Amino acid sequence: MAANANNFALLLDLAKEGSSEKRRELLRQITDVFLAQPSNRSEKEAVLFDEIVSAVASDLETQVRIELSRKIADTVAPLRHTARRLAMDEIAVARPVLERSRALTNDDLLEVIDKKTQDHMLAVTKRPDIGEKVSSALVNKGEDHIVASLLQNATAKIDHKTYARVAERAEASPVLHAPLVRNANVPLDILNNVYLRVELDLRREIMRKFHGVSPAELEAALEVSRTHLSAAYGALPLDYPQAREHITKLTQAGTLNPAMLVQLLREEHHTAFLIAFAQLVDVDFELGQRLVEAQDLDALAMLCRGAGFDRGLFVTICVMIGDGEGGLSKTEEYGQIYELVPVAAAQRALRFWKVRAKNSNAQAA
Repeated sequence: MAANANNFALLLDLAKEGSSEKRRELLRQITDVFLAQPSNRSEKEAVLFDEIVSAVASDLETQVRIELSRKIADTVAPLRHTARRLAMDEIAVARPVLERSRALTNDDLLEVIDKKTQDHMLAVTKRPDIGEKVSSALVNKGEDHIVASLLQNATAKIDHKTYARVAERAEASPVLHAPLVRNANVPLDILNNVYLRVELDLRREIMRKFHGVSPAELEAALEVSRTHLSAAYGALPLDYPQAREHITKLTQAGTLNPAMLVQLLREEHHTAFLIAFAQLVDVDFELGQRLVEAQDLDALAMLCRGAGFDRGLFVTICVMIGDGEGGLSKTEEYGQIYELVPVAAAQRALRFWKVRAKNSNAQAA
């Protein structure tokens, strides 16, 4: 009881003290005592400590506020007023509480994101308890390095809508590619959407994720993809109607097969080849056209592998769309690209692109 009375006396002295030096010493003394065993403090004592310390904190020197922030950040005591005051301070003071204090609420963090700097947001991304609303706000207001840091936080909760916004940003921001692909919780349909945008090593990481997914997880992700998908359409080639009619006749005659692709290329029926290729691998025309014209061999290997084309056919297609340059060395390279794609992973990834093809056909009808 005497100890509690002494603590109250120190708190009251702190509130009344006008000298900066004496106030600093009193603050250190009462903070060390109070935070040493916060569970032993009464609720009244905790409330009084929180009110007085938060009130005097702004009058202290920067270094003293930094020291106080470090102590408040690591305590389990419910000192929300003090933590919130420090969180709204300059970043050197705010960083410890923003990164670690359990006293801050989601509303406190949202206010920091709304009113403070990018450095403050970066500190928030380091927290172990980030909720979906806070993650969404960080993506809305944070620069790319803020979003990358959020994605690298394994404990952050991020909803599908926010992941989708990150994927859209990643189209123009390569700095987001690796953090997004390597995030353990990113939905499969989002991974599929960024596959064509990222570099080879990240594509292979995406393939490994598809390889390890369970049938139930894949079906759930496909359902989300069906719900959220919106296809983008470009202008069709001028000879598209005639080429479409040609491929329709081949299909009706039962002669459209993977080998026919080589013949179409040899006869220089480029648009017909694109239509036939998209039909045989079961993706939409625009996607197939984009991959072939960009000579995106890694993505084409995934499509061909998933559709069951053999290695020789894939190599031949690659040679012909590449104008036949490179000779034997190129055929070996193309064959290795094909072999590096796991069949099961390619088939699972291809299912997302088939969803897009069906959606594309439905919208075009």
